[in-house]
Amino acid sequence: QVQLVESGGGLVQAGGSLRLSCAASRRTFSTYSMGWFRQAPGKEREFVAAISWSGGSTYYAESVKGRFTISRDNAKNTVYLQMNSLKPEDTAVYYCAAGVVAGLYSLPRKYDYWGQGTQVTVSS
Repeated sequence: QVQLVESGGGLVQAGGSLRLSCAASRRTFSTYSMGWFRQAPGKEREFVAAISWSGGSTYYAESVKGRFTISRDNAKNTVYLQMNSLKPEDTAVYYCAAGVVAGLYSLPRKYDYWGQGTQVTVSS
């Protein structure tokens, strides 16, 4: 079992930046594929970004490409999501997820463990 705890959410004006963190409870974190998803009120959970176990490969949703950056520090068991040029439509609860199977995945069912989420609100 892996516990994931997100932090770093908050209220920011449009055009601003936030950095989300997701800390994992297990040292085997470095073997997991990691992803970020988000869910706005009344909408389905949607893929944001994914990163391979080594950090060498990343994958982004078109809606965030060029504005968001996913990274990881395996020594700290932590994955990050740097969000720049935020827009009101980025407002959502952001979740990190860990997958046992290696790869870059945009489907929620490919991930085995989920955090509780952190709220990001972007005001116009």
